Amino acid sequence: MPSVRLFVGNLNWAVDSEKLRELFSQYGTVVSVRVLESKGFGFVEMSSPEEAEKARSGLKGTDLMGRPLNVEEAKPQKDRAR
Repeated sequence: MPSVRLFVGNLNWAVDSEKLRELFSQYGTVVSVRVLESKGFGFVEMSSPEEAEKARSGLKGTDLMGRPLNVEEAKPQKDRAR
């Protein structure tokens, strides 16, 4: 079964990968977490579409360190001209 990558936006800059892993693991198996420091967003990869949907619906709008989370399925990365 394919994993699903979620975009997590509106993060407090103090949020790190371990904090997101802990939060999302309540909804299933977390494959990977990447927080872009000082950008206010990151990505969480869940092991199945069902777990990703549970996490998305359960965490969207949830307050994390004073900010409501924006959780959506990540869009495919576009190729950039170099």
